[in-house]
Amino acid sequence: MEKYKLAEMTKGWFVGDFEPTVIKTKDCEVGVKHYVAGTQEPAHYHSEAEELTLVISGRIRMNNKIFIAGDIVKVLKDEIIEFEALEDAITVVYKSTSVFGDKYLVK
Repeated sequence: MEKYKLAEMTKGWFVGDFEPTVIKTKDCEVGVKHYVAGTQEPAHYHSEAEELTLVISGRIRMNNKIFIAGDIVKVLKDEIIEFEALEDAITVVYKSTSVFGDKYLVK
């Protein structure tokens, strides 16, 4: 048995092809993301990965749709997505592959 701390991971990501990580794999990425109300991520897409976001707590907006605790959002590869935390929020995010640099900002 081994023990790790989420606080020691980068931005909540703890599975994937990066360091530090608990499980190093190119197959997927998993992270627990904590957001303060008002946090936004610019429009972006992933050309290699599909992404699932499970809202654990709070309210978020993705592409002008509001999601609450218990909602699971599936984002297809090449789908442009915008994100905003409407309240303090916690999400669990899964990406179907772990490819460095697979986040493309849309201007």
